[in-house]
Amino acid sequence: MKGERVLVTGAGGFIGSHLVEALVAKGAQVRALLHYGSEGGLGNARFIPERAAAAAEWVHGDLTDSEFVATIVADRSIVFHLGALIAIPYSYKAPRSFVDVNVSGTLNILEAVRHAGAKLVQTSTSEVYGSALYVPMDEKHPLRAQSPYAATKIAADKLAESYHAAFGVDVVTVRPFNTYGPRQSARAVIPTVIGQALGGANKIMLGATEPVRDMTFVTDTAAGMIAAAETPDIAGGVYNLGTGAGESIGSIARKILDLINIDAEIVIDPTRLRPAGSEVDRLISDNSAFRHRTGWAPKYDLVDGLAETIAFFRAHPGLLPTQGYVL
Repeated sequence: MKGERVLVTGAGGFIGSHLVEALVAKGAQVRALLHYGSEGGLGNARFIPERAAAAAEWVHGDLTDSEFVATIVADRSIVFHLGALIAIPYSYKAPRSFVDVNVSGTLNILEAVRHAGAKLVQTSTSEVYGSALYVPMDEKHPLRAQSPYAATKIAADKLAESYHAAFGVDVVTVRPFNTYGPRQSARAVIPTVIGQALGGANKIMLGATEPVRDMTFVTDTAAGMIAAAETPDIAGGVYNLGTGAGESIGSIARKILDLINIDAEIVIDPTRLRPAGSEVDRLISDNSAFRHRTGWAPKYDLVDGLAETIAFFRAHPGLLPTQGYVL
C-alpha cells in the first residue's frame, strides 16, 4: 500500500475516517472525499490525529456529480468506495435520496474507475441479506431487501458485479457486518446505550433486544478493506467481513452496563421499532472465504472493543444525545 494513490469516499464517516487513518499509517497517498455542505465540516475525520490528517488531501464534493467524480478518480490507482446514505430509519421516509446517492453515486464511481483503470473496493453491508435463512451466512445467502436502504445497497453491489463482467473493472466487494467502535454515530445502538448509561438512566430504552448481530470492531473492518485492496486475483469477488460470532442486542446492552458498572433495566421503546416485516432478526457471518483468500482475521473481541468505545465516548460526551432516557 505504500506509495499507492488512493481515494476514500465517505472519508468523513465512521468507518471512512478510520480507514483514512490506517491508509496514511501504511504510507498511501490518500485523497479523502467529504460530502460537500455549507459548513465545510470534516465529520468524524476531525478525530484523526493531526499528523495523520495533515498527510491526506481533503476534498469536498458530491457523489451524484458525475463530472466531479471523474475528476477526483482520474489519477488514483485504488478507490475505496464507502460514501453512502446509511440511516435505515431515514430510508423509510426518503427512499429516493438513497437511490440517488447509493445507486447513482456508485454508478458514477464505477464509470470513473472504469476509465481510470483503477481498482475498486466496493463497500456493501450485511443488511443486503435480510434476516438469516441459515447461520452462519456465507456469500451465497439470498439477498433480501427488508428496507429501502438495503435495496439500494443490493443495487450498488449488482452494478459493481456487472461492471466486472461487462467491462473487466477490477472491483472486489466487501460486505461488513455490524461495525462498531469510537466515532460511531449516536443513532447506532451501541452509542445509544452508552449515552443512556453514562447519563445515569435507570431504564435503558431500546427498539428491540432479541435481534442477533455479528459485531466487528471498526479497525478490524478497516483492515479488512485494506486486505481486499492488497490481495491479487480476487476481482469480481464478494466477501463477508465479520467475526463469525453472534450476540443479541439485549446481551450487548448488558455487557455495556457491566463495563460502565451501572445497574439499569433494559426496556422496549415502541417509538424505536422498525416497520413490521423490516426488522432483521439474525446476522452472523461466515467469513471463511475472505480469511482464506486474504489472511485477514478480526483482532478484537466484543468486550475489549466495547471498552475502547466507552472510553472514547467518555472523552467526547458531546457526541452523545443531550437528552437521555432518565425515567
